[in-house]
Formats: sequence, structure tokens, C-alpha cells
Amino acid sequence: MTITAPEININLPSYLDVLNPAQRAAVEATEGPVLVLAGAGTGKTRVLTTRIAHLLMSKRAFPGQILAVTFTNKAAREMVERVQHLLLDGVQMDNINPADVTQGMWLGTFHSIGARILRRYGEAIGLTSSFTILDADDQLRLVKQLMAEMDIDTKQTPAKGILDIIQSWKDRGLTPAKVSTEQQGNPQPNTALKLYERYQERLLRSNAVDFGDLLLHNLTLFSEYPDILQEVSQRFRYILVDEYQDTNVAQYIWLRLLAIGHKNICCVGDDDQSIYGWRGAEVGNILKFENDFPGAEVVRLEQNYRSTGHILAAASAIISHNESRLGKTLWTDTDGGEPIRIKSAWDDQEEARFVGEEVEAAQRDRVPLSEMAVLVRAGFQTRGFEERFLTLGIPYRVVGGLRFYERMEIRDAIAYLRIITQPRDDLAFERIINTPKRGIGKATLEQLHTQARQMNASLTEATNALLQAGSLKGKANNTLGVLMQDIERWGRLCGDIPPNEVTEQVLEQSGYNDMWRNEKTIEAQGRLENLQELLRALSEFESITEFLEHVGLVTDTMDTDNQDMVSIMTLHAAKGLEFHTVFLTGWEEGLFPHQRALDESGTRGLEEERRLAYVGITRAKHTLYICHAANRRIYNQWQSSIPSRFLDELPEGHIDILDGGVYASRAKGPSLFQKEIETIFSESSRAEPRYQAGSNLLGKRVFHMKFGYGKVISENGGNLEISFEKAGRKKVMADYVELA
Repeated sequence: MTITAPEININLPSYLDVLNPAQRAAVEATEGPVLVLAGAGTGKTRVLTTRIAHLLMSKRAFPGQILAVTFTNKAAREMVERVQHLLLDGVQMDNINPADVTQGMWLGTFHSIGARILRRYGEAIGLTSSFTILDADDQLRLVKQLMAEMDIDTKQTPAKGILDIIQSWKDRGLTPAKVSTEQQGNPQPNTALKLYERYQERLLRSNAVDFGDLLLHNLTLFSEYPDILQEVSQRFRYILVDEYQDTNVAQYIWLRLLAIGHKNICCVGDDDQSIYGWRGAEVGNILKFENDFPGAEVVRLEQNYRSTGHILAAASAIISHNESRLGKTLWTDTDGGEPIRIKSAWDDQEEARFVGEEVEAAQRDRVPLSEMAVLVRAGFQTRGFEERFLTLGIPYRVVGGLRFYERMEIRDAIAYLRIITQPRDDLAFERIINTPKRGIGKATLEQLHTQARQMNASLTEATNALLQAGSLKGKANNTLGVLMQDIERWGRLCGDIPPNEVTEQVLEQSGYNDMWRNEKTIEAQGRLENLQELLRALSEFESITEFLEHVGLVTDTMDTDNQDMVSIMTLHAAKGLEFHTVFLTGWEEGLFPHQRALDESGTRGLEEERRLAYVGITRAKHTLYICHAANRRIYNQWQSSIPSRFLDELPEGHIDILDGGVYASRAKGPSLFQKEIETIFSESSRAEPRYQAGSNLLGKRVFHMKFGYGKVISENGGNLEISFEKAGRKKVMADYVELA
């Protein structure tokens, strides 16, 4: 079909003259590879949309010859709307709607574009155009079915973990055959690989794909059918990519293949905001752009239109410590604004009180609540701020997640507490009866309900009656018998030991904690952290009954209709957002940078954590607070914390230390600061260290303030390797270990 371009009157200044020189250079560099390094708040969306409009209005391409790729449907919709407005403002058209001009453009997410290509060419690999796209639940259900067919124990090998491995292979562009090639020489049988092979066979047989397949199958088409690649790549004369720093390996290969002929690819991104390595993003994709496309033009967008000079100076100073970056420095032509305020709190409760007071003060100064945000590194941190805002009557929302007491793992744990304090609570019993899995099927549940109706009694009473009569058979009889004994025993404990200790025993003895430990995913680790925060919450109450009453009142008073709310969210969820006032909280070693990132990824992990700090700082437009606590209760134990190393990277001329405390010593110089930190850490330890050089500690049980109890495995000078009961293997300084 022949497409005729509309007759248009071009008025270049209408859309180019509003750009700064760097933005205009990025728009006008239409031919060949272009990398636009767009710092936070520098107008990258304006550049992308203006570039698309420029390609259309200068008649370099028809709409159907432009491919623009984003990461979210929301971003895609916003880009289309802004392009349409540019076309309206910049040209004179006769009886032509801008929506009609952009309609033929291929603008969408990686997955949506991949699906369009696959529906057109998928028959070459055995898929009809009506293939089904499985959602996450369907994918997990299929993996479980295959594991059952292969007689694989899901307790020993969790299905969610297998699915995560499969998806990680797909994110790297690896089919089962390519995974097998990579693993040649490995003598151990690979359960995940066998399941991957079966999984892909079953999907193809069902004419179905999952999200990872939408690009993986594209790569197969392009590599095995060069004529298809040639046809598709020639269709798109210009390729534009948003958030290039967040691309994974499969997306990277896909883009390079599509640009294989003309090389007219423009990638917009910020290597300093690459914070999704844990879900497959490769910052190396943007770092090696110039090697992949020799002669590429690199345009740096450094003029920031969002934040004050103090905020930008702090962001630039911190990120400059990263070695894996292309380099740029944000600047603004506005005044410096207020210095960044550093708050040192004694503990996390004082931290929450301080944030609450400052939110109220800002509200009195007419800053809307919707223009304020509290950013945390880990999900469990939100509870303290939620509780404080509820006490003060400050409306809030948890962005990108549920409020603390609405999270699945918290609701599960609370259901256990409800049933041990009130055994007639049928809703709680139904929630926990098969959580974790106890082999209680639908037929058994129906039997329990029938008995309860006949007796006009609760489900627990009906269960006990059936057990005494011997009416329950097989596995259900054994598992329900154990559960009922556990519920009775836990109920008796409520009057003997504190509520947090009762709950800890419930979570351990029921197998609920083990259920999440065995999943071995980042999501599962977050759930375990939330459960530990629940224990901390329980320690503030005299009884479980008092706590449950508190939870009931808290959830009942949540105002979800009020639009003027403070936002509470993780740093990851904050990317792309901006606020007048931002509180960055929990800036302590081990929490931020997160210890898991350091342990698992070393320098690479540290640099991603630093990029996360950069993202957090640049969310603030006017006022920025950074808070840390000297003491924080984690894993139900008080932990002495030292300030994050990122605080020491802040430029002195751009910060204001609000009071004394740990961080105030920085003004005296780094050496005094470090000495004072060590003194405070030592003084607040649980007890004086009892280790002496040369002592034979091997095999001894010891205690560490942060990691709890463990057994010494090896000793090397002043360093010990210890297998901790809850934290696993760690290397620690012997000075902070005592004999248990």
C-alpha cells in the first residue's frame, strides 16, 4: 500500500527554538547512530518527542517508518500525545487530524512491538497469529504442572525459583539449545534446563508464549530467517529508544539487529540512573554504545530544569565516585536554593518523628502533601513512617506497593495471630490452613465446612471433632492433627512470653518463614524483611490482642479518597517522579548501600547502589533531607549503625547538619569523623568484645551485634568466618564478636 505524505507548511522555529543548544543538537542529528546522555530533569522526553515530530515534519520519514520503543505503556501514550501537540502547534494542515498522522507509527513497549512482529511472522517458527500471551499466574501454573509430571519435589525445588531462572535466560536471549551450549562441561544435571525445554515445548504446542518469548522468538526469527530480518529492518528507517540504560541483553540484541542496515538509531538514556541490574538490566549496553556503533554522535543533556544548585551539586559529587560511567555534570541557571539538610537520629523511631514534624511544618508553609515524598531503600522501612503519619493524622499513600499491614505476608502472619487468640475465627483459619502448603485439598475443606454447619460450630471445632472421630483420612488427618496441636500450644504461650516471641515461634514452627526462605528470590527476601519488621512492631505491645486491636483501627482509618497525600515509596519506585520536598531515609551502612548488593555483586553492586542514591537525590526539586539512625532494630535485634559511606561523599559546601550526633563530626574532617564513628559503634555494642588474638575460637558459638548467634568456621588474623544461624556465612572483624 502506498502512503502519501500530507502537504505541510514547515515552521521550524515553532518547535526547535524552544530547545536549548544540546537538546536541539540531539533533535537535528537525524542520520546515523546517536546516543543522548540525558541527566535527570534535563528534558529527555521533550527531545524524543520533538525528534519524532522533526522526522515527520521535515519529510524524512512517514509515520510507518518510525519505530519508537519505551518501557511502559504510560510513557508510550505520553509520547504520542506530545508528538500530536507538536504537530498541531508547528504546522498548518488542511483537514488532517494529527492523530491520523501518528496512527501508522510503531510506538510502544518492547513487548508490544515484539508481539506485533511475532503475529506477522510467527508462522515461520510454528506460531499462528492468534497465539495466547500467558500472564505470570499461568506461567507458574504451567511450571508446577511440568514439575509434577517429572516428579520434581516443589518443596526442594520451588517452582517460582525455576520460573525466575527461565525468565533470566530469556532476558539474556538464550533458548534451551543455547543454554545447553553454555553449560557444556558441567557434569551436574540441570533441572531448570530440563524444565525450560519442556516448558517451551508445551507453550509451542499450545500456540502460546510468555512475555520473555515476545523478544526471544523475534531473535530466533531474525537469526534463522535473514529475509524476515531484512524486511523488518528496512521497514523502519529511524529507530528511537527511551531509557536505554535499562535494556537487558535480549532487548539490546533485538535493537542492534533492527538497526543492522541503516544504523539510524537514537538511544536516549542515563547511565547514572541504571538501577535495575537485579531484574536483568545491563548498564554495559549504554556504556559500549560507541563501540557498537563506530562514529556515533554523543550528545550530553546536562542543563537541569528540576532541582536547585545544591541538590545538583550533591548528586554530581556522589555519582562521580563511580568508575563505570560515561560522565556528565548537571547544572542549572537558577539560584542555589536551600542546602541539603542532614539529620542524625538516635533510632528509627526518632527518624520517623522527625520526618512527621517536618512534613507538618512544610504543610504549614503551604507545600501540598502531594509534593512531599519519603523514600526508603527497603520495603520494611515504610511501617515506621506509616504509623507516625497515622498518629499525626497525615494522609499518605504507599506508591508502587501495598501499605504495610495490607501486604500478603503480613496478612498471613496476622491470620495466625488471630486464630491462636480467637480459635473461632473462620476467616483466619481458612487463610492459614494451607499456608504454607499442607496438602489440604478442596474436598477436605468442603468436609470441614459441612461438619461446621451440622454442628453449628467454628471450623476449628469441626476439625477437632472430625479428628477425634477418625473421619479424616491420609495426609489431611496427620497434617491437620499437627496444626491443631500447634494452634493450641501457641495459644498457651500468649500468656507466658512477649507477643513478638510468640509470633517468632509461630512463623518458624509453622514453616511459614521456611516457605519464603526456600523461594530464594529478591521478592521473597523482602517478605522476610517485612516479617522481621512485624516482630519489631509486636515488641511495642503488651499482648497480641492489643496489637490486633491496633491493626484493626489502623486499617479502618486509612483514607484512600484524599488525593493530597504524602507519598512513601522505595527508591526504585521513585524513578521518573519529582517532588518539592524529599526525605531520603535509612542512610546507614548495610541498609544503604544494602549489604546484600555488596555481598552478591561487590563493586558492581556498590556502583548500582550509588546510582540509586543519585536517583533519590534528583527526585527533589526544592528541599532535600537525608536521615540516618544510630540504632535500628532489624531481625528483632537492636543494631548499631554507622552512617552510609554516601554521606561522606556529599560536598561540604552544599549541606547543612541540623544538629549534633554522629554525622556532625564530619565538619572536623574525615579522620575525626571516622574515629568518632568507631567510638560510637564500640560504645553501643551489646557487650565488650572478648576475643583476643591467638585465641582458639574454632567451633565456638559466638554473638555478633548485627548478625546474631553463629559458629566460628575459620580464623585469619583479626578476621573470622562465621556461620550465623539466621544470616548465613559472613566474614566479620573479630573485635566485634563475643563468646556466647
